[in-house]
Amino acid sequence: MLRYLLTEDDVGAVRFGISPLCELGLSLRAIAMPSRFPLQLGWLRRTEAARAELDLTALLALVDERGWTPDFLNPRPASPLTRIEDEFAALAAMSPDVARLDLIAAFGRVPEVFAGRPDRALARIVTALRALWTTCVEPYWPRMRTVLEADIVHRGRLIAQSGLAAMLNSLSPRVGYAHGALEIALVDPTPRTRRVGGEGVTLVPTMFTRRGSAPVGDGPPMILYPARGQGALWEAERIGNPSAVTAVLGETRTALMTALTEPASSTELAVRFGVTTSAVNQHLRVLRDAGLATSTRYGRSVLYLRSELGTALLSGGDAH
Repeated sequence: MLRYLLTEDDVGAVRFGISPLCELGLSLRAIAMPSRFPLQLGWLRRTEAARAELDLTALLALVDERGWTPDFLNPRPASPLTRIEDEFAALAAMSPDVARLDLIAAFGRVPEVFAGRPDRALARIVTALRALWTTCVEPYWPRMRTVLEADIVHRGRLIAQSGLAAMLNSLSPRVGYAHGALEIALVDPTPRTRRVGGEGVTLVPTMFTRRGSAPVGDGPPMILYPARGQGALWEAERIGNPSAVTAVLGETRTALMTALTEPASSTELAVRFGVTTSAVNQHLRVLRDAGLATSTRYGRSVLYLRSELGTALLSGGDAH
C-alpha cells in the first residue's frame, strides 16, 4: 500500500499528464504477458511481425513476472503534451549509475543482459526502446493519444460535476481518496507513506495497465491508471441503431452520435467504425452544426461529445 498525504495546497495542485515513454515502457508488459492484457490483443496482433525484428532480449529484460518496470521508464510528465523525443533525450542523458540503481530497485539485481559497463547497458536500452517506438507504437500513437486525452477530458468533467474526491475514487478500484490521503493498493505489500509536500500529484492515464499503479521508488508523486476506452481503440464498434432516429439522420450519423457518450476524436472514431477520417469529420461537422454534438480542442486534437439535444433525440425525451 502506498499512501500519499496531501495538504489543501497539494489537493489544488493535482494535475494530469501524458507520457509517451511511460506508454512505451508499460507496453512491454503486454508483450511479455499477453494473456493479462486482453484489451491490447489487437495491438499485439498488428505489431507481431515488427516485434520479431527487435532486440527482445533487452526489451523483455525491462519487465519481470510481476509486471514491474524500472522507474526510468516512468518519468513524470510535465503536461499532457509531452514529446517522446524530449523523453528519449532525458533518458539518454541520465547517469548510467542511476539507471543501474533503478534496475536493482525494480528487480533486486541487474538483469544479466545489462551486466558490464552501465553506460553500454543504458545505450542498448535506449536503442531498443527507440526501435520499439518507431515500429510498434508511433504508427498508432495519434490514436492512443486521443484515447488518453479523451480520458483526461472526462476526468475534468467529473471534477466539475462531482468534485475532486469523486474523480480520484473513480480512477481504479485500487485507488482511494479520503481526508487528504490518496492510497494505491500495490502488488508490493510493503506499506509506504509519502508526504507530497508541495510537489503535486500527477495522474497519468495509460493504455497498458489494468489497475492503478505507481513508480517503484520514491520519485515525484505519480499515479498511473487505466484510460477509459482502451479496448474500443482496436475493435470496430457494433451498435444497434435506434430505427426512428436512423430514418432521420441516416445510419452512419446515428451510430456516431450513439458512440459520442464520451469525448472522442474523428481519428479514434474512424478506427472504431472502419471508415476514413475525412468521412467521419464530415458527419461530425453536420451533427455539430445541427446542435446534436459539441466540439472542443484539446492539444492537437478536436474532441467531439454528444450534446444534451442529441442525447434527448436518441432517448426520445425532451432537452431541458
